[in-house]
Amino acid sequence: MSNTQPAPVASEHIALKARKVSFDWADTPLHWVPGDPFTTHTINVLHLLLPAGERWFVHVYKQVLPLIRDERLREDVIGFIGQEAMHSQAHDDVLPHLAAQGLDPSPYTAQVDWLFEKLLGDRTLPPGRASRWWLKERVATIAAIEHYTAFLGDWVLNAEALDRRGADPTMLDLLRWHGAEEVEHRSVAFEVFQHIDGGYRRRVRTWATAFSALVFLWQRGVRFFMENDPLLVDGRATLRAYHRRGRQGLLPTTGAIARSVPGYLSRTYHPSQEGSTAQAVAYLANSPAAKPASTESVATGAATMNGDR
Repeated sequence: MSNTQPAPVASEHIALKARKVSFDWADTPLHWVPGDPFTTHTINVLHLLLPAGERWFVHVYKQVLPLIRDERLREDVIGFIGQEAMHSQAHDDVLPHLAAQGLDPSPYTAQVDWLFEKLLGDRTLPPGRASRWWLKERVATIAAIEHYTAFLGDWVLNAEALDRRGADPTMLDLLRWHGAEEVEHRSVAFEVFQHIDGGYRRRVRTWATAFSALVFLWQRGVRFFMENDPLLVDGRATLRAYHRRGRQGLLPTTGAIARSVPGYLSRTYHPSQEGSTAQAVAYLANSPAAKPASTESVATGAATMNGDR
């Protein structure tokens, strides 16, 4: 266990619930950031990674639930599972829309599915120490990934440049609904890790693995989209293009990403120290998709999602 147990910001805690939302993609163009396929596709990588990733979160956390002894944390995990199940479904629903517009994502998503279902999936291990080790590794990895989903959620809630550029309102609502819930539940994965293990060396090691994998998968996903976009003759993804969009506020800056690293690796880090629950809840109260569902909870059983693949 780590020597220092970070303290949450108590006022930031909120009861979590899944909101049943739906989005109509009929009027969303392929380049939903007008005239900017690079920004469009850099953000579109979320639709490639999140469905499989968040199904994996749900699967792992169902295994963790019996080990949680704190009742409030257990309730948080149940809410987290419901929210992540809805996130996975919502992003999965974008993929047929992309395919109908001539951009078939299945060659890439098949590889992402393999990563989460096989490489990071359940393993046949002897009961006891080996199986507990593998579960702790995956719980720590989820905490590291959730650090960046919360980072992106906070960013998109404040990315006014996308509004000024005329980004498609339905896609913006999907991103901000999802981002707001990531901010809302940003402490859960870290607190589960602290509850199950909390080892600092494991936190650092799994962060390094998760961060490297996310960077690799993201740049590969952007290249895939740009090279296969039927509206582009010679679509390319470059680091220079990313830097330029970051300076314009259309994407997170590399500086902001770099500054997120020491925060997570600090021994006194707690996710509640970053982002604003009040801002997230305020957006969810007015989101076109989430507002009709503000009083409707998704049954916990929905977290099984397609047989809990």
